[in-house]
Amino acid sequence: MAFPSAPSALWSVSLLTVLFAAAVHSNIVYDDDPLQPVTSDETVSVGGTVTLTCRVAESDNSSLQWSNTAQQTLYFGEKRALRDNRIQLHRSTPTELSITIADVQLSDEGEYTCSIFTMPVRTARATVTVLGVPGKPQISGFENAVPEGDKVTLTCTSTGSKPPARLRWYRGDEELEGRPNVVEPVPDDPTYNVSSELTLTVSSSDDNAFITCAVDHPSLAPGDKRSEQALRVLFSPKVQIQPESDLPREGEKFSLRCLGDANPEPTSYIWEKKDGELPSLAKAEGAVLHFSMLNKSDNGIYLCHADNGIGNGQGEYVLLVQDDAVNIPDPTAMSTSSGVDHAVIGGVVAVIVFILLCLLIVLGRYLIRHKGTYLTHEAKGSDDAPDADTAIINAEGGHSGAEDKKEYFI
Repeated sequence: MAFPSAPSALWSVSLLTVLFAAAVHSNIVYDDDPLQPVTSDETVSVGGTVTLTCRVAESDNSSLQWSNTAQQTLYFGEKRALRDNRIQLHRSTPTELSITIADVQLSDEGEYTCSIFTMPVRTARATVTVLGVPGKPQISGFENAVPEGDKVTLTCTSTGSKPPARLRWYRGDEELEGRPNVVEPVPDDPTYNVSSELTLTVSSSDDNAFITCAVDHPSLAPGDKRSEQALRVLFSPKVQIQPESDLPREGEKFSLRCLGDANPEPTSYIWEKKDGELPSLAKAEGAVLHFSMLNKSDNGIYLCHADNGIGNGQGEYVLLVQDDAVNIPDPTAMSTSSGVDHAVIGGVVAVIVFILLCLLIVLGRYLIRHKGTYLTHEAKGSDDAPDADTAIINAEGGHSGAEDKKEYFI
């Protein structure tokens, strides 16, 4: 067996080392190398448009080039190299080369290479990730109405997602907990089919309720793709009795209506009076009990039984007949009469007060005009009279000068 000589083996090792260094150099981005191309990874949904941009800090007049995943040249500077009308030139300058790919397909996913033909050749890679847009979810497993208390299992399925979508269940705004999503890869295709199951024990409140299955995926905005399924639940009547008036009066007509919330609607109604028979003037017509003329003897508890074939329900109403409106004093008339009485009394009091004031004024004026007028008599010589009789005689004689002794006080 012949072995290569030592110089020949050394030369081969040196050549491999240089080639490896050149290859490694082409994939390393040097921050201080102004001619090293810079790119960025991009994510796009199927059917969308992606822009690939390659830049260098400085230009030495070398051309930039974009190549696809199969290393086919797409653009060399401003020149198109591959005849694919989906690929267009976006911008070309000495330091930038940008291209767009429209109507992106799953096959467009992969690494794209930007090269600048310097010595050595410098390259940069951009990974394009293509999202498979999931289809609208389909809900199955519910066809006919089910009785209250039964369990319902719904299945939601969405196809064509990449990466696998996540399915969520809702009743109104409330999120429901379903079984874990089942993910199945599609043969000969990079997409996935996803399914989820939801099991509910239904009640009467679920009748006509909408159960929603929504797709959660990076290619979609929240709520973009969802489906709804209306539930139909069979349940027995829930009965209420509605009176025609809140104030039934003696002697008036009156009626009670039986309301049955049920699915299906009640088909039969039975009226009865608790602890007794229906009054002779009461007549039942289906859901309505008519009273042609109320009487105090009609007071009591009335029952309505409604049946819809699924079950039956019962409601009750306490009837309390009020007095006849004719025998009840009119509060308005009483109020009016009371008001009139108070007005009359007030008028009389006012007249009396006025008369008293007038009398006081007149009396006051009279007293003011005659106040302090009187006469004083001085009995001349009365002080010198020896006895009482003489003094009296002297006083009578002094009347002639009485006019001279008047005094006025005001």
